Amino acid sequence: MASGFFAILDDIAALMDDVAVTSKIATQKTAGILGDDLAVNAEKATGFLSSREVPVLMKIMKGSFINKLIIVPFVFLLEWLYSPAIKFILIIGGFYLAFEGVEKIVEFLFHREKKGAEVIEEATEVNEDGEAVEKAKVKSAITTDFILSLEIVIIALAAAKDGYEALKSQFNPFLVEVVTVSIVAIIATVGVYGIVALIVRMDDAGYKLIKKSKSENGLLAKMGNLLIKALPLVIKALGVIGTLALLLVSGGIFDHNIDYLHHFLPNFPETPKHFVYGIVAGLIVVLLVTAYKKMFGKKVSH
Repeated sequence: MASGFFAILDDIAALMDDVAVTSKIATQKTAGILGDDLAVNAEKATGFLSSREVPVLMKIMKGSFINKLIIVPFVFLLEWLYSPAIKFILIIGGFYLAFEGVEKIVEFLFHREKKGAEVIEEATEVNEDGEAVEKAKVKSAITTDFILSLEIVIIALAAAKDGYEALKSQFNPFLVEVVTVSIVAIIATVGVYGIVALIVRMDDAGYKLIKKSKSENGLLAKMGNLLIKALPLVIKALGVIGTLALLLVSGGIFDHNIDYLHHFLPNFPETPKHFVYGIVAGLIVVLLVTAYKKMFGKKVSH
């Protein structure tokens, strides 16, 4: 009995060693999109009242966990049933991300500044219907997270397959892949939203440091003021980075999953090529959505 128990422990330890190697490869492969995921979600998690920032972030994080609980088994099932379908799903998701990115650019370039009574009226509507606005933003954030999570899980699965082949493991490849992808999915959620939580609470941390400082010119006070002043700049920067990330991720999806685009201009640098693909795809969807609104007089929400 004892020898059997220790044999099981040895098998578990060996499995964890293999998973550690494949997880390292998978996290390296997904590092870029995890950075994009951080920028996009940090930008989407801001713009709320201070008292609502953490509750809203928890709602988005919960949605992200649910997304991954759906995506991980779905991707493995699809991989088993009909793996080419994953490519088509990714491309559809790419168009959604490109649409979001280009829509933000269009809004920034052509948004008319509201003045006087219009500002007051809009502020009143937001205050009266704050719950609906919050729900809409949370829904949008969770939808975007779903697309990014799908990309992360698929990249992690591909990396786990490569890592398993390199290891020549004694264990069933399916078992190693499931554990590896699950670990990456958990890291992607807890890590990303943990960092986002730290960003959105920078000002609170700053105020606490100022209160603890014994003088206005003390080190803690200076650090506190720095955090408070830095927050608006960080939020603006994340808005820009998040928009660029949407376009780059979408462009990367098109480049890696559409053969013609992948081999188009082979000597052209990858990053600007992804950006162009994202812009073009986003413009196409924005034009289609705008035409739909004008033809049917309906508001298309995402």
